[in-house]
Amino acid sequence: MFLHRTRSSVVFVLFILGAASLAAGQNSSCPLDFSVLQPFRRPRPDGATTCQYLLQGLRLLYSQHLRQTGSFLPPPDSAASCWAALQSAIAGFLPRFDVRSTCGFETPWISEGCMNITARSQFEAQIPNSTLRTAVMRCNLSLESNTPCASCTQSLSAFQAYLTGPSVGNVSDCAAFPSIYAAAYANMYGPTDKGTAKCLFQLDLASSSSGNGKKFKILVSLSVLLVASALITACFWYYRRKRRYLKRRSLEADRRQTQTQTQSRLDSMSESTTLVKFSFEEIKKATDNFSRHNIIGRGGYGNVFKGVLADGSEVAFKRFKNCSAGGDATFAHEVEVIASIRHVHLLALRGYCTATTPYEGHQRIIVCDLVSNGSLHDHLFGGFNSQLAWPLRQRIALGMARGLAYLHYGAQPSIIHRDIKASNILLDQTFEAKVADFGLAKFNPEGMTHMSTRVAGTMGYVAPEYALYGQLTEKSDVYSFGVVLLELLSRRKAIVTEEETGQPVSVADWAWSLVRQGQTLDVVEDGMPEKGSPEVMEKYVLIAVLCSHPQLHARPTMDQVVKMLESNDFTVISIPQRPIPLVACRDEIDRSVSSSSGGSGKLTSPTGYQAFSFGGDAHAHAHAHAHAHGPHHR
Repeated sequence: MFLHRTRSSVVFVLFILGAASLAAGQNSSCPLDFSVLQPFRRPRPDGATTCQYLLQGLRLLYSQHLRQTGSFLPPPDSAASCWAALQSAIAGFLPRFDVRSTCGFETPWISEGCMNITARSQFEAQIPNSTLRTAVMRCNLSLESNTPCASCTQSLSAFQAYLTGPSVGNVSDCAAFPSIYAAAYANMYGPTDKGTAKCLFQLDLASSSSGNGKKFKILVSLSVLLVASALITACFWYYRRKRRYLKRRSLEADRRQTQTQTQSRLDSMSESTTLVKFSFEEIKKATDNFSRHNIIGRGGYGNVFKGVLADGSEVAFKRFKNCSAGGDATFAHEVEVIASIRHVHLLALRGYCTATTPYEGHQRIIVCDLVSNGSLHDHLFGGFNSQLAWPLRQRIALGMARGLAYLHYGAQPSIIHRDIKASNILLDQTFEAKVADFGLAKFNPEGMTHMSTRVAGTMGYVAPEYALYGQLTEKSDVYSFGVVLLELLSRRKAIVTEEETGQPVSVADWAWSLVRQGQTLDVVEDGMPEKGSPEVMEKYVLIAVLCSHPQLHARPTMDQVVKMLESNDFTVISIPQRPIPLVACRDEIDRSVSSSSGGSGKLTSPTGYQAFSFGGDAHAHAHAHAHAHGPHHR
């Protein structure tokens, strides 16, 4: 695709104006009906995503054209007239905006697409009937809500496995064809429906309220306010004082109720598990009264202290700062999450402490096993001078993957960690990885495809769909795992500011640029002791790049990641093309456009391994094998 999608940076107005009818008259040979886009919003004239918005508008036009004629694209001899029609249609709000030169489009692209597919029958011949039926079943309803939209787009992601031939340009490439087809035929309402356009093309309808209507409402409101002003003035102070009093009483009651419920939850967990409820005096003694010499970690939540219990065992104490009775729910949640899981690659919980003292105030402390070898961040970017050998990096990567796979598929209900980063991966004496810090973790109820929630996490590790839309799934953790794995392989931080450009560059985009150029092994840190075979190291890099793919449907599950890491067979890992980074400069855009026009949109390893398969029908496996060993194999 040409650019990242984004919501927060774009202010939308109308997309296509009434000049479309004039444009259609001047370009009669173009079969695309630009008037169908008139109800949709358009970007600001100086918006950063103008090209992406015009691109999505063209794809909606293709879908409407397909629905009416059975053909995906306008004929090649109409390419110039279609561009002219689009240029005329946007002249009113983008008077100096040349679509082709500014966005990097070439004239023939508007009539060229994926694998020379032009008709509906040709497209359906590429996709198994079972996959088509699933898409129709999931997409043939209103897509206005998040859940049916996510279900539809997830079923359409399965089409990509069969659309592996060449794409010309990026106007209607193989990645866009499933949405164009689904809006035209799988969905009963068609591409111009509000929900269909928003879900499959990210286009919103314009507001239906007129300026005159707004003015009338303002005048009515002012009249009502003037008439009622005397009564409001007389009653204002009385109600204000009463409201403050009632609110204060309500907050106090809620705080007392929350504290009682939290303590009840903790006591119940202590009775039903092996958790120990430690006294505050025991912990003060174990940490030498929280001596600063015993601090082994710091964070926004507070400090982590090491200490020795009365029985001689070494433990770690996570002491929350700025505690209050109202924040007990967060504390109880973390205790509940850690207490519900037991796995060799997850940090084990010993117990907890809740206390209120005259001098220290409200105290909330979690007691865990001490992992004395520090965190992965310490070894990569901290005070440890020695480089990690390749066998240790393999062990750490596999330990992280197994711990996350247990959270997603072994725990009941499943758990989404939400804060996977190098500082939350602890290492024991044998360098076995242990996933820690479950303060942001979420229980995922069975049957939920995703959750919409407030965004939390650490910059550089948060998946794009979660950061932009608050859409949280297990694959949000997969993205974070991919970033940490790239840090482990390259010893390069998640986000680095380039000296030449002064722009931040993520390790995922940096690694992808090397892999795309056939320099996969350049991702691995120079001078690493005891390097593994090139085939194994290359496989790990490709797995990390695939996990950190910005598009959710392209990432594997953690179960699949574990299988790939454990497999002794060297595999070809097919990686779908990535959108251009949001901070890309013009040179990067030009390079991406030129490279995407000459390839298939897929990237595979240059070393010729046998294709890796997660299972599925024989047709899919044969297709993947043909792709790996066919003319597009590098």
